[in-house]
Amino acid sequence: MSKSSALEPFVSTLAPGSEGSHMSVTVTRETRGVTRLLVFLALCVAAMVLTNYVVDSGLRRLKTSSFGVFNRIVDGQINATIVISGSSRALNHYDPRVIRTVTGRTAYNIGINGSQTDMQVAVLKTYLNHNEKPSLVVHNLDSFAFVTSRGGIWFPGQYLPYLHEEPIYEALSSVDRDAWKWKYLPLYGYAVEDMSFTWLTGMRAVFGWNPREDRYFGFQPRDARWTDDFAHFVNSKRDGIQFSIEPEGLRDFEDLIALCKQRQIPVVLVYSPVYYEMQELEMNRDQIFRHFNEIAQRYDAPIWDYSGSPISRRRDYFVNSQHLNAAGAAAFSADFSADLTRSGLFEARTSPRRAVGQ
Repeated sequence: MSKSSALEPFVSTLAPGSEGSHMSVTVTRETRGVTRLLVFLALCVAAMVLTNYVVDSGLRRLKTSSFGVFNRIVDGQINATIVISGSSRALNHYDPRVIRTVTGRTAYNIGINGSQTDMQVAVLKTYLNHNEKPSLVVHNLDSFAFVTSRGGIWFPGQYLPYLHEEPIYEALSSVDRDAWKWKYLPLYGYAVEDMSFTWLTGMRAVFGWNPREDRYFGFQPRDARWTDDFAHFVNSKRDGIQFSIEPEGLRDFEDLIALCKQRQIPVVLVYSPVYYEMQELEMNRDQIFRHFNEIAQRYDAPIWDYSGSPISRRRDYFVNSQHLNAAGAAAFSADFSADLTRSGLFEARTSPRRAVGQ
């Protein structure tokens, strides 16, 4: 064997361009790996976006229960003469069926369970953006009316399909600076913020499922009975309780009345019955009502206070100290409707201008 032949394998490994070729193959493999990873990530994001869209669309299709009410609001299907606004106390206390029977006017309840005044303003704005202007807004008052949602949004899932509604998104953003993630990060709201598995409801709705109907023109009757919970609560609060009065809460309350004033909608502020023993525990009740009266007077909004109603002493009319059961709501709605008729705001049994869907 010649010397040159013996060195040929060694020389061939050092041949010009051989090192670059090896590096080229390595770079090509790395590029393909990165490309595949990016494609995989893109497919994951696309799947998340699609799933979020499907869940939102499913919830927007619901025709029953709380989502059914909200879908009618944003679809402009209500257009009631009388609109009831407020928290769960509004939701559970005002039966539009009774109000319609007594006054002859269409009525609808847009009370939101677990809401503070900031979110109630947002929901009322959303209603007014999509429906005909009502002839009267009835806003229910609570002793916690001046507490904001900054402690956390109860059941955030109820708002997720409606983040495109400006009042809803603005209110959520003022409460939680991470609300942008709810809107722009697919499934973030359902996976991180919502603990009620609302996305499952949305997925089932895609296939035509609807939850059991528990709303009647927005009103939710409660059939539960009084328990011993209040007695335990009283024992733990022998020195009484105080409800917070936050400056932002005062502003939110004023914003709601100002909204009605700007839209030229009469508003009646109503403190619906609270169980009398609970009222006796509220140490700053007078201070809260001073704020109610001061703001209401500036906007010429009447306050109807049912704190002393005989209903407030009927334990059999309450689920708990703050909420009436179905029988209590029927009794209160009848009293309120009669007072509404006597007020001169509406004549009894006039023809409804337009029927509203349940």
